[in-house]
Amino acid sequence: MKTLFFIALVLVLGDAMANPLKDTSDALESEWAHIYYGMPKAQQALAYQQLLEKTATLAGQYPGNPDILYWQAVVKANYAEYQNELTALHAIYEVRDLLQKVIAINPKTMEGSAYVVLGTLYHLTPPWPVAFGDDNEANKLLQTALKINPDGIDSNYFYGKYLMSQDRIEEAERHFAKAIGAPVRTEQVYVDIELKKEAKMALENVRQPKSGELKKTFSSLFAVGIK
Repeated sequence: MKTLFFIALVLVLGDAMANPLKDTSDALESEWAHIYYGMPKAQQALAYQQLLEKTATLAGQYPGNPDILYWQAVVKANYAEYQNELTALHAIYEVRDLLQKVIAINPKTMEGSAYVVLGTLYHLTPPWPVAFGDDNEANKLLQTALKINPDGIDSNYFYGKYLMSQDRIEEAERHFAKAIGAPVRTEQVYVDIELKKEAKMALENVRQPKSGELKKTFSSLFAVGIK
């Protein structure tokens, strides 16, 4: 009886210690989503800068926590859009390194979303000698994300975007449709609904392509919260 009580107590205490960190990660996601989806572009730079400072502080408080490192990478990627070219280029290398660290700690962090972001980064970053962009590596990373989360909204949507860029239109259409049909996650309803909207627009563009449509920048594609 005492042994069973001790085991139960350990489990309860474990949940009590884990929940605050999960709440912290969820709070970062909510703040990021508010900036990305709900804030005017003119106000986003300062907001991203402040949120990046917060993630850096939390990464110091919880060293090696993959969720915190993941959000640090995502916010840094978004903030790079508002920096000069040299600073932004340095930032995307830092984003790559952070995401690789997340994957090394736990490949299934955020249901494989670190692979989604990293794959998108490799796809949209300029290749050598400017940077490290590589479509073959992007394809491998995005496919790994699909293996971890085959029915995910983000894993299917962003792989669909990659396939579109490769003129693999029918495959892209299937992945966009799968993203649209994926269930919304209860812990991130707002983000998933917004991402579904993007998947619907992408599917419409596949079926009724518009001439002269520009490809979005890498930072505008990091809506995987980008779990």
